[in-house]
Amino acid sequence: MFINYVNEGDKMYKNKGSNFQIVSSNASWIESTAIDQLKKMSTLKGIIKTVGMPDLHPGKTPVGAVYKTKNIVYPHIIGNDIGCGIALFNTSLKRHKFNVEKIIKKYEKYKCLSDIEVDLGDVKEYPLIDKLGTIGSGNHFGEFQAIDQVVNEECFKKLGLNAKQVYLLVHSGSRNYGDYILDHIFNGKIPVQGISVQSSDFGVYMNAHDKALKYAQENREIIASRILSKVQSGQPSRVCESVHNSITREYHEKEQCYIHRKGAAPSNVGPIVIAGTRETPSFIVIPNTETQEYLNSVSHGAGRKWHRSGCKDRLKNKYGKKSVKGYRSQKLICRNKDLYYEEAPDAYKNINQVIQDLEQNNLITVVATLKPLLTIKM
Repeated sequence: MFINYVNEGDKMYKNKGSNFQIVSSNASWIESTAIDQLKKMSTLKGIIKTVGMPDLHPGKTPVGAVYKTKNIVYPHIIGNDIGCGIALFNTSLKRHKFNVEKIIKKYEKYKCLSDIEVDLGDVKEYPLIDKLGTIGSGNHFGEFQAIDQVVNEECFKKLGLNAKQVYLLVHSGSRNYGDYILDHIFNGKIPVQGISVQSSDFGVYMNAHDKALKYAQENREIIASRILSKVQSGQPSRVCESVHNSITREYHEKEQCYIHRKGAAPSNVGPIVIAGTRETPSFIVIPNTETQEYLNSVSHGAGRKWHRSGCKDRLKNKYGKKSVKGYRSQKLICRNKDLYYEEAPDAYKNINQVIQDLEQNNLITVVATLKPLLTIKM
């Protein structure tokens, strides 16, 4: 159901007149902290509507949220990782021949992905070229995936997907470019009061923002090139892509507005992948394009259940050194041991519930599920 929440103490109730709304169901679990954050954000000047997705969770600003503004933008809503998104690439690898141990050996001698040399192309226009083609920290990854279940055969064929093929999923953004933009435009002091379209900073910021979107897309392409260069010849080809950290100009009811997506994918870019965890499926979906009620947006992934800082204490008894090492050798290439815990599947919400909530609200059509074969975080 589509619910308008008003938070009053420990009680939440429907409020049809509110500009603050959450796509959810009785089976969903959304922290009260995230709801409080979202409600507070909805009171900012110029915000016309706020929508929380089923994967909503707390952050510096709530993640899994969408905002519609008029005549003003808020850089701090989307933060520094401008252009963060998910791209799915074809590979020449066949599922029945995919040997995890052999694939892992291809990357053993590299400390980080940037050690794999590939042609970066013409990237002179960008600062921080050394960061291009690197995954970054946190929940970013490259992941080999196989089709697990075809849900909609007709759509599957139209998209040219192949159940016998291995795919590469890449989740990353503009790396430190967002920090560079904020430092050079705002001297490191992000304007939480927003930027009016009448301000001289508006055009400067939006131009830099749009350039960062291109940087992030280039970054995902180069990540795919680096990973695939060790297992196949030829350049990767992209199946689909979506950006879930951005500000876009859109027209709703013939009126220009600005849609801020923080951990939410657009529904008007064709098929996308909604990511699970390294032990749960991801979903290839086709969003419903008639979703202005939801600000033309859908979830981008499972959403965090636990804060990073508490993951190790929660999981160190469950995943001791031996089991972590064993787990690593089977399905994960990662040089940062803290990420074993911070990015453990246990730390995320139930992706199946997120998908179910989106389906119940007629936001998506599921085409197929993807099974993770090997996750790369290096």
